Amino acid sequence: MSNIPNVVSIAGVDPSGGAGVLADIKSFTAQGTYGCGVIAALTAQNTQGVTGVHVPPTDFLRLQIDTLFADVPIHAVKLGMLGSAEIVSTVAERLAHWRAPFVVCDPVMVAKSGDHLLARSAVAMLIEALLPQTFLITPNLPEAGVLLEARAPETVKEMYRAAERLRDMLPTQSERWVLLKGGHLPGNEIVDLLFDGDRMIEMPAPRIATRNTHGTGCSLSSAIAALLPQTTASPAPVEEAVRRATQWLRQAIARSGELAAGQGHGPVHHFHALWK
Repeated sequence: MSNIPNVVSIAGVDPSGGAGVLADIKSFTAQGTYGCGVIAALTAQNTQGVTGVHVPPTDFLRLQIDTLFADVPIHAVKLGMLGSAEIVSTVAERLAHWRAPFVVCDPVMVAKSGDHLLARSAVAMLIEALLPQTFLITPNLPEAGVLLEARAPETVKEMYRAAERLRDMLPTQSERWVLLKGGHLPGNEIVDLLFDGDRMIEMPAPRIATRNTHGTGCSLSSAIAALLPQTTASPAPVEEAVRRATQWLRQAIARSGELAAGQGHGPVHHFHALWK
């Protein structure tokens, strides 16, 4: 039997490759896992913006998931752009059916360009049907505001309260985590918060000056999903997976200037450790 985990992304497709399923597959590969993909949305998109979104029929989405899970043992799931309430409901139903492990939900709602990627009607369905199955949720500050129906946190102190409220939205009877990303706060330091309902772990890091931040949320959450099955023997498996994924992403951002993909918010360099 292979020791290489199989990880699936259920998300949208960004043709420019910086975000969505294509970025997730790159992240899975960079973490030493075998990547699979289920297409939950098609976008017309580049580094400068989104010009169109098309979602597949739910019957075909269900068929994608069932056909994959019936054959390939899946060790972790990354959820990204799920563009409608019907899509969210279908994904939640099938993940429950297959008892999917290590579900990492990146609640993709707004692109770097400011384009909205998640219909408002889908937010309530995400909270009702998907969060109960989520092992780790990775919102940024605007996404946290949408989920909590409140103003986005504007200080680290406000982030603490938001992380606590987000954790209250997850099942309380089992291990569940929130990673609240603080990149939208001003200043030269970024503080992320990792919270399991008991421990609040601050993860500060210097801000990297670059425009190449397209798909950072997708890439981080997928890297975490890929690492979770590999850190189970660690004394602090979730914290280790998040720290390793964050360190990898920081290097991917720092070396993003080696790429020349687009004229807007460029992608990160997923393979900085593999390419000479």
